[in-house]
Amino acid sequence: MTAEAAVPGRDTVVSGPRRLPGLGNLPAFARDPLGFFVRLRGCGDVVEWRLGPQRALFISRPEHIGELLTGIETVFRHPELGWAFKLVLGDGVVTSEGPAWRRKRALVQPAVRPRQVRSYARTMVKCAAELAHTWQPGQSIDVRREMLALTQRIAVRTLFGSDTAGREDVIGSAMDVAQRAIGDEFRGLTLFLPPWVPTPGRRRLRRAVAVIDAEVGRVTGERRREGEDRDDLLSRLLAARDEEGRPLSDKEVRDEAVTLYIGGHETTGTTLTWAWYLLSRNPVARARLAGELEKVLAGRTPDFDDLRQLPYTEQVVKETLRLFPPVWLMTGIAKEGSELGGLPVPEGTVVWSSQWSAHRDARWFPDPEAFRPERWDADAVPGIPDHAWFPFGGGARACLGARFAMVEAVLVLATLAQRFHVDAGPGEVTPRTGLTLQPDSAIRAVLRPVEG
Repeated sequence: MTAEAAVPGRDTVVSGPRRLPGLGNLPAFARDPLGFFVRLRGCGDVVEWRLGPQRALFISRPEHIGELLTGIETVFRHPELGWAFKLVLGDGVVTSEGPAWRRKRALVQPAVRPRQVRSYARTMVKCAAELAHTWQPGQSIDVRREMLALTQRIAVRTLFGSDTAGREDVIGSAMDVAQRAIGDEFRGLTLFLPPWVPTPGRRRLRRAVAVIDAEVGRVTGERRREGEDRDDLLSRLLAARDEEGRPLSDKEVRDEAVTLYIGGHETTGTTLTWAWYLLSRNPVARARLAGELEKVLAGRTPDFDDLRQLPYTEQVVKETLRLFPPVWLMTGIAKEGSELGGLPVPEGTVVWSSQWSAHRDARWFPDPEAFRPERWDADAVPGIPDHAWFPFGGGARACLGARFAMVEAVLVLATLAQRFHVDAGPGEVTPRTGLTLQPDSAIRAVLRPVEG
């Protein structure tokens, strides 16, 4: 039997695990979402399950995942993402739909095109080099705290330039509260509570959002009054015009700025945290990375033009995103007449896919639990199917900041890894689901200088 034939239900819908009356599979999902998704994958390629009373399908084949990702806005509706998510991100490009989404995407996309990302690369490397100068051999660090603080500085500086000097911690602390609230809502019962129910977490979130609104509004107002065009994301958003010549309103600028901040801070910081953890446990990969950095950089800081000469560094990032994808699920709601792989999908059905599950499917990734950056070599055999790896989503609603995130992760890793090995402790760390896939405990590590 071939690996591809080993999973039943390729061309049919199969039933998932046993359900509880009224609750369906909600308790099993809430207890361990990642394990539950792997369990669903073992049932078949298209599996029916229940989230409470809601009918859902879980899909595992890359071609089906591709249909879901490319069908959002046409075959599938974008799902509601919860009260907290909406309060924080507002009506930005991630949460809007239809004509409003198309207009906003067209306005925001130029700010993160490759030519613009090149200019942001200098800030990424500068911030990473500043951190490297503070690190000392033998120093013990909390890896996640260090990486999130670094990507926070990068996000604030690339978004707002120098206008937030001395205020980074204010914005960062409020954003941290907001991101935790979104994750807590998704995992807990507040997802099903009406917005008017005043839980303690929601009160904290409202206070944090008020701080975010005030800070972004202050900087935006000052920039509009000055009329100065700077080399940062805020200037790009303020200069953007739609087909009718209309700019983004202050509210729209706020929503897109917050969206870009979260995409450039939490997800990249978490990816770098997992990369250090994996490298610490794989000395062969770490030695190969150090060798590439020594050969290409010879002790100097990298720049944007070095990216093509650092293929293994990029492969380390891609393999990290395979094993620990920050965004770990994608969903869409079937419209009337929806299909997947020729199978009819009743209107209103929520279709789920999971990066965690798909990225660890042995059919597409042999020895799937192993950290093997070389599997991303251009001439690797067998090739990886389209949509078997989708850390940034796909289709028209793919993450606009994907290029920004990849460049940031590669350049930061190159800047730091040419100087230090990060030796994490021997204990195993498991992922915790929230807004992103985070370590469930602190990753303590000792810094050791790379020997030249």
